[in-house]
Amino acid sequence: MKQTLLRWYDSDVAHSFRTSPVAMLAAAIALVCVVCALFAGWVAPHNPFDLATLELGDARLPPAWQEGGGSKYLLGTDDQGRDILSALIYGARISLIVGLASVLLSVVVGVGLGLWAGFQGGWVDAVLMRLCDVMLSFPAILIALLIAGVGRAVFPNAPESLAFGVLILSISLTGWVQYARTVRGSTLVERNKEYVQAARVTGVGPLSIMRRHVLPNVLGPVMVLATIQVATAIITEATLSFLGVGAPPTSPSLGTLIRIGNDYLFSGEWWITVFPGVMLVLIALSVNLLGDWLRDALNPRLR
Repeated sequence: MKQTLLRWYDSDVAHSFRTSPVAMLAAAIALVCVVCALFAGWVAPHNPFDLATLELGDARLPPAWQEGGGSKYLLGTDDQGRDILSALIYGARISLIVGLASVLLSVVVGVGLGLWAGFQGGWVDAVLMRLCDVMLSFPAILIALLIAGVGRAVFPNAPESLAFGVLILSISLTGWVQYARTVRGSTLVERNKEYVQAARVTGVGPLSIMRRHVLPNVLGPVMVLATIQVATAIITEATLSFLGVGAPPTSPSLGTLIRIGNDYLFSGEWWITVFPGVMLVLIALSVNLLGDWLRDALNPRLR
């Protein structure tokens, strides 16, 4: 284990990370957001979703540094008396879970179909690529909005777990195409190389060749794309929640908090919507910067 860590520390990727202030700052911001989201029950000063602790008399209190604010609610409260800081931490957890789960599902589906299409070729490749073209001809947010809306209509009284499942599925169905096309292009190059031909000659089956030989050599672009797509998935989830078809109202994400605060934006209670918006921007920007760094770090031409 120690030798593995030392080899990674001396690798080109680790050196690129240590010499990139932007990547280190983005990683620090993303790490803080992830840690706060994972340990929300211990980090958040209040539980914003515990109805027994809410006081309507504390509704729409300003941040602590403004007149009327207090140290009890550092970033103020919303229209129901919920602590904005605690709501941000709990909302970020929902946004991160949905974003990561949808990207993971997209990677599994897209990489599997891309490998199959690129290695098999023929009518399989033609059918899957035409399906990708059809998916790309529609805006991703429109497809996600349609699926999430239909899911809400079909299961109006669905439990939260099913509602989140529909939300993750709606985002994944618009994200797998990028992975499929990327992996398919890389597989077309790898399948004609000598090590694949040697595996075929020795009697290795197609599935084993794809899993043991081709897949490890096409994961580089997938890692870069997945890192960038996490931010896209989080923004898509926030958009759907803002439109009212995303996360359930009982477990609001950052998009839901922005939508709630939007009703009070022009009446003076700006903090209800501004702070969730800033949190969403920080998460998306840090992940995007990490993706840009990883793309350059894994590019041998830039080393």
